[in-house]
Amino acid sequence: MTKTDLAIIACIFRLFADATAAPAQNQPPPSSTRCAPGTTPTVVSALDEIRTKFGVPGIAAAIATSKGIECLDAVGVRKTGTTVQVTTNDLWHLGSNTKAMTATLVARLVERGMLDWQSTVASLFPELENGFHPETRRITVMHLLTHHSGLPANLDWSAFRSCPDAPKARLDALKRAFADPPLHPPGEKYLYSNLGYVVLGAIIEKLTNKPWETVIRDDLFMPLGMHRTGFGGTGTPRKIDQPWGHYSSGKPVAQNGPETDNPPVLGPAGRVHAPLDDWARCVIDQLRGARGGRALLQPSSYAILHKPPFDSTHAAGWIVVERDWGGGTVLNHTGCNTMNYANVWLAPKRDFAIMVCVNQGDDAAFKATDEAVRALIHIQAARMNRE
Repeated sequence: MTKTDLAIIACIFRLFADATAAPAQNQPPPSSTRCAPGTTPTVVSALDEIRTKFGVPGIAAAIATSKGIECLDAVGVRKTGTTVQVTTNDLWHLGSNTKAMTATLVARLVERGMLDWQSTVASLFPELENGFHPETRRITVMHLLTHHSGLPANLDWSAFRSCPDAPKARLDALKRAFADPPLHPPGEKYLYSNLGYVVLGAIIEKLTNKPWETVIRDDLFMPLGMHRTGFGGTGTPRKIDQPWGHYSSGKPVAQNGPETDNPPVLGPAGRVHAPLDDWARCVIDQLRGARGGRALLQPSSYAILHKPPFDSTHAAGWIVVERDWGGGTVLNHTGCNTMNYANVWLAPKRDFAIMVCVNQGDDAAFKATDEAVRALIHIQAARMNRE
């Protein structure tokens, strides 16, 4: 797999230190490995070699199938310059991997008849339509989900940093974005857009009359058992009780904690953090759904989420490509908030998924996750051959 396959402009967020967030529980376990007998030494040695090669502080990785987690390991330290080890129960920032979660939440609303994949934003906000540019009135939910709306990648998010009301900020972002002509006609071409997912958040909030954070907890996290998943930066400020973010130089960021992340307005696009086993529950659900098994959504909904509707590789929160090691179609996404990196691949036809997180946000972190994915694919393939 190439860097082009993996890097999808996931590191375009900027850090705003004064953002607010809902903290998650900080309960590190005593162990740094949870794998089936016989696999741990191989996985640990592979991850540690990769961590050393690329000079990143810590790596956590998991292998899962539709039956559950096969292996979960973590190596390295939470913060460079300390000896505090990362663990398998640490919280990792998932960045733009949040988008697949938001897309799944949209699918739940579609299944309930609250909107349609082809609903236009204008039809969902009739009270605002007069302020929309004629071309943006054509933008649909599916355009937003697949980055084909023509909206720009971002607004000037610094204008939203002082807004304590995230739903209001998202609605304001929608109004600003739809007042201007799109960069190209909706549906014409792919343009990765965090803004598009902020608009999806505003749609969810309009239909449910609840903040996106509440809806995704109630309708996605809790049903899947993701009890420690939260939003924003991780850890208790000034305590090394969770992985600490690191810049491209490998230097730890000045501070940690819930506020050390992008502003809350960007929640639907990339502010979720989770322990790997929580994230795995979400990924396993996607894997089961892709295989037609019992999952949160109907099989037809996963089929729509996982199939690019336009002439590109981008589906709803996923990149869809063909890989021999996956037996055909595989799904991928990455996430980065400039301080952390997360990478996930799903191979539905071979029934496995790989997740890798690094507490650093740069090209070295991307390369570390990429090589870790390769290593775990080989380990999983060897295990499957033995069986």
